[in-house]
Amino acid sequence: MFTATDFIPEKYTSDIEKGNFEWSAPSNIALVKYWGKKDNQIPANPSVSFTLNNCKTITKLAFIKKSASTPLSVTTESFSFDLLFEGKAKEDFKPKIQKFLERIEVYLPFLKHYHFTIDTQNTFPHSSGIASSASGMAALAMNFMSLEKVLNPEMTDDYFFQKASFLARLGSGSACRSVKGKVVVWGNQANIKGSSDLFGVEFPHAIHNNFKNYQDTILLVDKGEKQVSSTVGHDLMHNHPYAERRFAQAHENLDQLIAIFESGNLDEFIKVVESEALTLHAMMMTSMPYYILMKPNTLQIINAIWKFRNDTQIPVCFTLDAGANVHVLYPENVSEKVLQFIQDELVVFCQNGQYICDKIGDGAIAL
Repeated sequence: MFTATDFIPEKYTSDIEKGNFEWSAPSNIALVKYWGKKDNQIPANPSVSFTLNNCKTITKLAFIKKSASTPLSVTTESFSFDLLFEGKAKEDFKPKIQKFLERIEVYLPFLKHYHFTIDTQNTFPHSSGIASSASGMAALAMNFMSLEKVLNPEMTDDYFFQKASFLARLGSGSACRSVKGKVVVWGNQANIKGSSDLFGVEFPHAIHNNFKNYQDTILLVDKGEKQVSSTVGHDLMHNHPYAERRFAQAHENLDQLIAIFESGNLDEFIKVVESEALTLHAMMMTSMPYYILMKPNTLQIINAIWKFRNDTQIPVCFTLDAGANVHVLYPENVSEKVLQFIQDELVVFCQNGQYICDKIGDGAIAL
């Protein structure tokens, strides 16, 4: 059983003056939702997600040692970093990175010895209900781990990816599901071997061919900033009247998905996934203070998907993140018909007619 202290390094056997790394990390879409957390970004319930392929953050990390004569065992005074977003200085992102560095310093004691230039860009709109914090923190964690691997060349690949997921979680909970690919579980679950509250793990059970290359078309209903951030939303789960039942439901739904993934039963998959999406938003609407992140067009899309599925028997469904945008999920073999339906009936509900075609992907990649 892993504990956080397993990720505190004893000593570094190597050194490096300067260099750079570059990683891309994808966003992910939860099927069983994580909503509510304990201290230190520990989830109140387990979750499982599809890792995406096209919606990703690409982050380049350049580093130079502040003082060549300072050994890594000596602590220097403060973190030093510049942050660029799409090539331009981005001051309003800096507090989030500063907070992240403070949280992970005990696990990466070299951080104060270097000046970092973090240059990051997204392939999708920031703060629009597509988890940019997930892909962003995962990409940054991969870069820091690449530097630690130079300082500790004996590190195994398993440890590298596990610790990257562990660190990403401390920046944004769902980021721990963006390190590895396909289907990722985060949170202790009795029937999922190796599952942990500390990091995401690849789903260890059989996955039917129905779910291979599953498609996710993201309908951009509202690309603006959310009026209630996910951080605030998670906090409102403390003392929520339905929280305990919700956490139990997540465990039950994850257990159901084990059997569904193995059998390929798309009807049962649809029930679990849509129920989870609506439960997530029900928890927001029943928080105190209560709030609604869905927009009228979100509901129009949901109703249109239900009608289309009923009329055609095509196994298309929706899920939602903590926002107004709709993820349309469907097997690859019905892509043509579903994309035609999206263009004919759903694009009208998207802001500026915008949507993103995505699918299951493989996780973070070194560039």
